[in-house]
Amino acid sequence: MTPPRAGGKPHLQAKSRGRELTERMLKLMIIVGSVRPGRVGLPIAEWVRSEVEKTGRFDIDFVDLKELALPFMDEPNHPKLKQYTQAHTFAWSERVAAADAFIFVTPEYNYSYSPALKNAVDFLSAEWWRKPLGFVSYGGVSSGTRGVVSLMPTVTALGLVRVGANVELTFGGAQVIDGVFMPHDKETAILAHQLAELETLAKALTLVRAGADT
Repeated sequence: MTPPRAGGKPHLQAKSRGRELTERMLKLMIIVGSVRPGRVGLPIAEWVRSEVEKTGRFDIDFVDLKELALPFMDEPNHPKLKQYTQAHTFAWSERVAAADAFIFVTPEYNYSYSPALKNAVDFLSAEWWRKPLGFVSYGGVSSGTRGVVSLMPTVTALGLVRVGANVELTFGGAQVIDGVFMPHDKETAILAHQLAELETLAKALTLVRAGADT
């Protein structure tokens, strides 16, 4: 007779660990990608936060890059090494590492991305790996989509997994009244789909990351 393995059956331990990972409250980081004075991205992001709060499915980390005030990339070592030297990088790394999913609320500048957002993304590497990402973009006739497309090579290289439902606001500033973003029904519905996708992918990718660490 084969003696029982010490520590119990591995598959049962893995199943218990998987249930523990997927049943906890997921942390969603919402990033305001513009730092310009008078930006409409802030009230849009506040609308996103309010919709997320209604679901009760996420713990929210709301990141305003203007308040975060990261300098231009000032680390001497490649982010993949995680050999950080600056206090602001350690703090940023800790917050991003703790997140299970992300929403980037981002404008489009000259057919491209927000430099503040790109800089914040570039500070880190492994902290983004295998986590889902949704976009809420805003701009003129292109609804900010060219900014999203410009950022895709970067987020793909970092292992972020983009969801299918993304909110695209055409002249979104016109929907900001007295500092409050007033969504249309279609935009609210798309955001709801995005949140559902983020939740599903975040649970699945949490297990993928846990498997890679064992």
